[in-house]
Amino acid sequence: MTKASDLLVQCLEAEGVEYVFGVPGEENLDFLDSLERSKIRLILTRHEQGAGFMAATYGRHTGKAGVCLATLGPGATNLVTAAAYAFLGGMPMLMITGQKPIKRSKQGRFQILDVVDMMRPITKYTHQLASADNIPARVREAFRLAQEEKPGATHLELPEDIAHDPTDAVPFQPSYARRPLADGKAILAAVRAIESAKSPILVIGAGANRTMTSKMLLELVEKTGIPFLTTQLGKGVIDERHPKFLGCAALSAGDFVHAAIRRADVIVNIGHDVIEKPPFFMSQNGTTVVHMSFRSAEVDPVYFPQVEVIGDIANAVWQLKEAIQVQPHWDFSAMLAARAAEVAHRDAAITDTRFPIYPQYLVSEIRKAMPEDGIIALDNGVYKIWFARNYTAYRPNTVLLDNALATMGAGLPSAMASNMVYPDRKVMAICGDGGFMMNSQEMETAVRLGLNLTVLILNDGSYGMIRWKQANMGFKDWGLEYGNPDFVAYAQAYGAHGHRVTSAAMLPGLLRQCLETPGVHLIDCPVDYADNDRILNKEIKELSAAL
Repeated sequence: MTKASDLLVQCLEAEGVEYVFGVPGEENLDFLDSLERSKIRLILTRHEQGAGFMAATYGRHTGKAGVCLATLGPGATNLVTAAAYAFLGGMPMLMITGQKPIKRSKQGRFQILDVVDMMRPITKYTHQLASADNIPARVREAFRLAQEEKPGATHLELPEDIAHDPTDAVPFQPSYARRPLADGKAILAAVRAIESAKSPILVIGAGANRTMTSKMLLELVEKTGIPFLTTQLGKGVIDERHPKFLGCAALSAGDFVHAAIRRADVIVNIGHDVIEKPPFFMSQNGTTVVHMSFRSAEVDPVYFPQVEVIGDIANAVWQLKEAIQVQPHWDFSAMLAARAAEVAHRDAAITDTRFPIYPQYLVSEIRKAMPEDGIIALDNGVYKIWFARNYTAYRPNTVLLDNALATMGAGLPSAMASNMVYPDRKVMAICGDGGFMMNSQEMETAVRLGLNLTVLILNDGSYGMIRWKQANMGFKDWGLEYGNPDFVAYAQAYGAHGHRVTSAAMLPGLLRQCLETPGVHLIDCPVDYADNDRILNKEIKELSAAL
């Protein structure tokens, strides 16, 4: 006979789990004992939210569910934001939480919440393990649902008394499964729509970034010459240095990329997900939309595609490429002109060496400093728009931004998990001062784990994104400023290396130095957002409208 917590860990091993990220409590002690005797590594974090973000990012990179652990009550509630992050963002993750004994009361209702019910709206599957014998089936189901399209968060609750119950059950092995392929008639309908269009366009979304469709999409673009743009979660699926790249939909509307979309009469939407701000709105009798994804389109007042190609995306794109013929009447000149106007507008600002640092200069210098396969992990703030628009992504999942839950506090833990999955690649967390302080305690975890990481803090002493919106809506600039610690001293207190930017001229050398020197580096970088409202809300809209 085996105790239930040993069986649970054996099931995790059968699923190929490498790490459990988390903060254990007394209700997890049997599980902790079992974990100590396994080959799975416990990554002890300083907050459950950091553990959840790390597990979700592990899942984002690998396609395998990242696993995180918390106790009951407050530990479980601290996982809620990370669960929503994985659920909306399509990142496979399994949360395991403890609970008081369920067969007899130990402490009344002390600390007891209905965690399973709490997790239900933000997970694909949530279950209390009330029987040791059922653990193998429940774990297999949690992993299956976490990892299949659309990936997301799942949750299992292990009560304290069940954890040491004896059982003779054994783990299930994962099944061999392939995704269904798109129907040939649907492909032909898509081909007909695209071939008869005057100016077709490809929009690459979140789903295309999860499933390594890069090779097939590149072949489609190379064969047909059809230009492409991406959503924020589709960045890097095709190298953005490609001459047919039209930009990233970073703003909701009114950018140069939207001027390119306006010129299209057929939009091929690949891996679209309604959780992202849509790069275009459909209207009745408007542009024809072809939806290519694993699942049929969720119909929305602004999204109701006329042609749907449902099945494995990479295979569907390959089928499309094989069947389609290049048409002499296709005309992409207006779209490419919109992109040229965007590049000219961007490049005019990247030499502005004012201090505090100008966002466009900052993005340009970070791109120069990062190698081809380097990973930037963004927290959430107004700089996310500048990076989505201006940072050229060369490879999939090298620009980790969250355009789904769009939560603050994820940048540092996401960068940490990235360095663990890819120890040989350069990783930089890019955080606002507000977002950084929400999980800054994980600096200790990063130092303890011996990670190689650069943490760039964009310091403006305020919640800058909300201030930008406040200005845009004509409200008084009020209620959004705060003080910060001395970030250099703060880094050093954790045993990390602290640096402060004091001029634009020193930034390139400092970035290179931090990326090339092992250890955890924090850079305090004062930033000048004074032009955000003028450029993002007025200038870009006027220039793109005039195209």
